[in-house]
Amino acid sequence: MIRSSKHEARIYFGLILLAVSFLTGCSRTDSAGTTAADPSTPDTTAPAPAPPAPAPPAPQTAVDVLTYHNDNARTGQNLQETLLTPANVNSTTFGKLFSYSVDGYVYAQPLYVSNVPVAGQLRNVVFVATEHNSVYAFDANNQTGAPLWQVSFIDPANGITTVPYQDTASPPGYTGPGPVIPGGCADLTPEIGITGTPVIDRATGTLYVVAKTKEINGAVVAYEHRLHALDIATGASRPGSGRTLRASVPGTTSPNDGNGRVLFQSLRQNQRAALLLNKNIISIAFSSHCVIRPYQGWVLAYDAKTLDQLGAFNVVPNDPKGKGGIWHSGGGPAADASGNVFVMTGDGPFDPSPGVDSYSDSVLKLTNGSLTISDYFTPFNQQELENANADMSAAGPLLLPDQSVGPPRLMLSLGKQGIAYLLNRDNLGKFQAGSDSQIVQSFTWGLCGTGRCLIFGTPAYFENTVYMAAVGDKLKAYTLGQGQLVLSGESTNSFPWPGATPVVSANGSSNGIVWALETNGSGAPTVLHAYSAADVIIELYNSNQNAARDNPGPAIKFSVPTVANGRVYVGSQYQVSVFGLLP
Repeated sequence: MIRSSKHEARIYFGLILLAVSFLTGCSRTDSAGTTAADPSTPDTTAPAPAPPAPAPPAPQTAVDVLTYHNDNARTGQNLQETLLTPANVNSTTFGKLFSYSVDGYVYAQPLYVSNVPVAGQLRNVVFVATEHNSVYAFDANNQTGAPLWQVSFIDPANGITTVPYQDTASPPGYTGPGPVIPGGCADLTPEIGITGTPVIDRATGTLYVVAKTKEINGAVVAYEHRLHALDIATGASRPGSGRTLRASVPGTTSPNDGNGRVLFQSLRQNQRAALLLNKNIISIAFSSHCVIRPYQGWVLAYDAKTLDQLGAFNVVPNDPKGKGGIWHSGGGPAADASGNVFVMTGDGPFDPSPGVDSYSDSVLKLTNGSLTISDYFTPFNQQELENANADMSAAGPLLLPDQSVGPPRLMLSLGKQGIAYLLNRDNLGKFQAGSDSQIVQSFTWGLCGTGRCLIFGTPAYFENTVYMAAVGDKLKAYTLGQGQLVLSGESTNSFPWPGATPVVSANGSSNGIVWALETNGSGAPTVLHAYSAADVIIELYNSNQNAARDNPGPAIKFSVPTVANGRVYVGSQYQVSVFGLLP
């Protein structure tokens, strides 16, 4: 009898487990007892094929990547990554999951917004901008590949297209100053559309993006940059969207209106740098296509709500040589807590005298909105940099967290010359003949002392350490302590041209991973690398370890991965690859 009772109890308990299993399989409830929507489930209003592999577990914390390199300081760090760790990022458990197809090259960094209300559902959304002048919104957890929405800023039937790179050729009959390039700048091929990374205002649910277009109306051909503002849930245009970017400032250089004002000319200007949204003001920086003149470096500021222009700044308004482009290799202007805007300028003339106002090869601190110069730093050997095409603007600015020793507010500036400049943001140092002893620190970055070293992109920061990979150099880690940067580690592998702009994922101060893309020039297969942030000599993973499975696609120079909620998004030619923990 005792044995029979135990047997009956086992049967009864088993039936209970079966019933619980059935009920929990039908729906998932939260602690309040209400049914919780699975973010990986597609909209049930239309049948959808089952994805080939399940999505990873839902993250505990919602994460957004709203701007280039994660924040306005351009640190490149995501400190809310709870799924990816040094223990599980390896070729056995981590790899390419799927990819999104798009209509052009992806130079802009993908952006990520969690819990976007789309068609009645909350979705995690990845935003992708292409050189074919399209913006896509993809469900971050859905592998079917169809976008939630797509917006195009071209209309070929009505004469509106992207800009063929050949159209950037030197003007007919142009003899200088500067080189004559009759075939156009092949730096961005095969077309020029959206190059700079957009920016998203989470509070209003608005994505801001600049598109360059060629517009033919009969015999009239115009080239325009337009600022668009899109609803992130639907892609619909906000009021005032499509604002044409026009500007003029007092000056004597070309192009000029003949009445003492220098004109912004879209054909010659390259919107390469990422957009900045800073205290409800959008700052947009410009360089050139190759060095085809006439051009100058420009920054334009717009009200984020009305899209009205608030300010315009020209780097060299009174010198016939022009130049002074703001490149940043895709990096954006940076901004501090007070709203000051920081940019770095390229080759060209330098003379800060009133009435000349030339600020090439410099770090500039601009007032938000009005864009007036409040401070600057120019290296003592600026003329040498100009002569050698070793400009400051090949890299983007990095603002560092407040320090307890020495000047509290620091920033780091790198560039083609291979010199790192650690600057006091409250007193950048201006120009000093003979040496740069007035600044906090300057030193040769990594192996750059062996010759002119090229540094493109923006360094990353995590836990008092700065990470960057110069051309032909290893990924370097420099520790910040006592107000100085000291080399503390390097990877075993080197990065060919154009080096790499790293980003960091971590869960607070732990589980730090440094991510970097090896592009080896446009067209070669991209390689995604992951390193331990605690010691970058430890390479956790690279996509060549299982190239057949993990190839991210043909490379695009200066591209930057985006890490959010257990996924890594890599833009390339005509696709964005999604990496994560394997099923």
